[in-house]
Amino acid sequence: MDSPHSADPDLRLRWARILPAVFITYSLAYLDRANYGFGAAAGLAASLHISGYRSALLGALFFLGYFLPQVPGVILVRRYSARLLIFLALLAWGAFAALTGIIRQFWLLAADRLLLGAAESFVFPALLILLTRWFTRFERSRANTLLMLANPVTVLWMSAVTGFLIRASSWQWAFILEGMVAVVWGFFWLALIRDTPRQARWMTPSALTTLEQELDREQQSLPRIANLRIAFRQRNVIILCIHYFFWSLGIYGFVLWLPVVIRNATGTAIDITGLLSAAPYLVGVLLMLAVAHFSDRTAHRREFVWPLLALAGLAMLGSFFTAGRSFAWAYACLIVAGACMYAPYGPFFALIPELLPRNVAGETIALINSCGALGGFFGTYFVGLLQAFTGKSQAGFLLMAFSLILAGALLLGVNHLPRRQPHPRSAELETP
Repeated sequence: MDSPHSADPDLRLRWARILPAVFITYSLAYLDRANYGFGAAAGLAASLHISGYRSALLGALFFLGYFLPQVPGVILVRRYSARLLIFLALLAWGAFAALTGIIRQFWLLAADRLLLGAAESFVFPALLILLTRWFTRFERSRANTLLMLANPVTVLWMSAVTGFLIRASSWQWAFILEGMVAVVWGFFWLALIRDTPRQARWMTPSALTTLEQELDREQQSLPRIANLRIAFRQRNVIILCIHYFFWSLGIYGFVLWLPVVIRNATGTAIDITGLLSAAPYLVGVLLMLAVAHFSDRTAHRREFVWPLLALAGLAMLGSFFTAGRSFAWAYACLIVAGACMYAPYGPFFALIPELLPRNVAGETIALINSCGALGGFFGTYFVGLLQAFTGKSQAGFLLMAFSLILAGALLLGVNHLPRRQPHPRSAELETP
């Protein structure tokens, strides 16, 4: 579905004006949750004189805070302004992230990590809601993927930059500096983003009419669901919640503890550990782009999610069986696993608005993301706990492998809507 040359340039301009700001915002959110793994690898527990078990709890507490306020937060976003509430969240989470490098008391640090999670909790579903207001169904997998690329891209550059930053100064300064970047970016976000196309001065009346008509037409083909109670009891929604719990258990156990696993296995310096940790995310970026492209081309969603999660689980099993024999083979399996965990994000979050109307889709995304946060808590805590208890990474690999395979299998139970061909008008909205 290539764009015709006659397409309104203001419609193409959405990709350049909305998505970079959304990408940077989510990138900073991901930075300030994922850099904990580098602090742990650089000796956070030793510096604060805490046990490996407490270090695992600190890594996991973020997700407990992230779990609780998501649905209420999205209700506020829908009622007031995603733009304003995300601005306030940037200020709050930047401050809490910086405090991670300042606080020296374990329980104060635990409270800080919990509050960091709460400050970030509604940001991801709020960004997805924002994208549903600016992009149509046949653009959404790519738009979502460009948002979700913030995950692997952030870990990619963070793995290199944070490692060298810690080596040049300390893990404490790494937390402080990376937290303050979010505070500064908040003011750029406020200046750049508007909640709806109608509020954007650069949208011409013809472009606005074309976009709004296509978005309204999409809603007419969806089932009518009166309220959140009915939506949350839908069979598909329940399956997606359980599915995302196990997916997140696998992926966050991987993200938070990969630097520790690599450093323990190789004994390399923290900057080299950072470079080795970056490889799975580099491959993940390329695979995410390819998957999103073909998902939008074919209008298939589920078929681009479950096989990749199953492959990620099998690769993690491969790492489990080779970890004690060959680091090279175990590391190669980790690269495959990491890339396949990230690749399906765009199609997955494009699937939800295709199952539910917009009056309940945002809160449902928040509910599913909350279940993912709970999975992230258990993944981060138990993988760290197994690492501390056994002194090895293999048990954690096994846990993540089975979680990812189960997540893939669960998605087969989702009844998707029949695949529809694009409306002729929607071709005008395609990216060039």
